[in-house]
Amino acid sequence: MTRQSIAEDLESAADRIADISRADLQIILRRAALMLRNVAGVPLDPATEDALNSIAAEMNIGRSDLIWIVLREWLETNAYLPVLSMDEDGETDGRA
Repeated sequence: MTRQSIAEDLESAADRIADISRADLQIILRRAALMLRNVAGVPLDPATEDALNSIAAEMNIGRSDLIWIVLREWLETNAYLPVLSMDEDGETDGRA
């Protein structure tokens, strides 16, 4: 299960709290607790935190998405991951 699907399950359960069974609610809450327990934060200095938050807001994406993008690009740039590239001979439908 992904964080997104767990969040959706929680929201759905909240919307139909009177109709959801106790067993289903327990399952959803235990999944959420497990997900929260497995979240490992990375401590960052205040200047880095501010920069990340500002850039994420400017790009209109979440902070975690921005961190994922930055990390992925750094790993590709430094040859730790293969570079994801478009097929140069492929069709672009008028888009580059």
